[in-house]
Amino acid sequence: MCRKLSNLISSVTIPPPACMLLPLEVPNRYLFGPGPSNVPPRVLAAGGRPIIGHLHHEMYEIMNDIKKGIQYAFQTNNHMTLAMSGSGHAAMECAVFNVVEPGESVLVSVNGVWGERVAEIAERMGAKVHTLVKAPGGYFTNEEIEKALAKHKPVLFFLTHGESSAGLAHPIDGIGDLCRKYDCLLLVDSVASLGAAPLLMDQQKIDILYTGSQKALNAPPGTAPISFNDRACHKMFNRKTKPVSYLFDMTHLSNYWGNDGKPARDYHHTGPVSGFLALRESLAILAEKGLENSWRHHKEVAEYLWKGLEDLGLKLFIKDKDLRLPSVTTITIPDGYEWKELLAYMIKHHQLEMTGGLGPSIGMVIRVGLMGYNCSTSNADKALAALSDALKHCPKRKA
Repeated sequence: MCRKLSNLISSVTIPPPACMLLPLEVPNRYLFGPGPSNVPPRVLAAGGRPIIGHLHHEMYEIMNDIKKGIQYAFQTNNHMTLAMSGSGHAAMECAVFNVVEPGESVLVSVNGVWGERVAEIAERMGAKVHTLVKAPGGYFTNEEIEKALAKHKPVLFFLTHGESSAGLAHPIDGIGDLCRKYDCLLLVDSVASLGAAPLLMDQQKIDILYTGSQKALNAPPGTAPISFNDRACHKMFNRKTKPVSYLFDMTHLSNYWGNDGKPARDYHHTGPVSGFLALRESLAILAEKGLENSWRHHKEVAEYLWKGLEDLGLKLFIKDKDLRLPSVTTITIPDGYEWKELLAYMIKHHQLEMTGGLGPSIGMVIRVGLMGYNCSTSNADKALAALSDALKHCPKRKA
């Protein structure tokens, strides 16, 4: 036995990596980009609580709390409400995979990167994808949407409420009625807008709504609240084919979250226990503050930031104030500057993150995010001071 063990040990030829023998170091930065945002100490502490089993009854109680917190944040009475084990993309794929079958028609509004992502996801699983396309910052009128619904007769229409790649808060009113008129489900992405801009799932007749944990909710990345109404559940649970993903199959997830009416929850996957603890705490903070107060606060701080940016001589990318996303502000890249140099300067000299565009808005904008815990006029002042300093010290080239 000893000789066998010796032979096994001597067969190890790859040494421990030098980096793993050093202590972990993480910089302390102001995360003023489009997310993730800085996490408040209370949420960090919740995520650091002892691990419990993902099938323990105490965990089920925490999951029940999360469901109620999501129902409040979404303003919905939907029973089929839960949090995905994964980022906002997990919720995005869960929605499409469960309500769309191969060969069915899907209509996707594309005015930034998130519509592009949903269109690709639907195409990959075999849907017939049709798109409504506008340049970043553009929005779709209800008349344009109705015309496309009548033409393509989709089973699902996707719209991004908070298009963080362009800084747009898309109008929602009336679109749910149009989708019901044409027997179509309305799927809305609120990853960048939930808690920062008004959104009422039931009143606005949104059939499926999802968000992410790491923006205005201020939890670490890795969990994604989602809710399905009865119309969506009817489509979802009367499929002819199984969803293409086992992990995201709502037949199993509905049981895991105690939403299917069965007396026992079966094992499906090991959920992110620490992530759920942090999400529960972030939803509690939102409930304590109140949704309307959170909406009002984000709007006030955003308006303060907008004025400061204009005082610096910068141009806001979204001209109409009513269409600006309060949580993520987009600035037109100032003439003569290399946007990457501005961002690198602020990271180096101010330990402050802003980002450039994403997808179709790359090279068009700089994005500033002040959401949740980071949403304050003092942080707006930090962002403005860093931008002002960068504009003074980064080289300006002639056009």
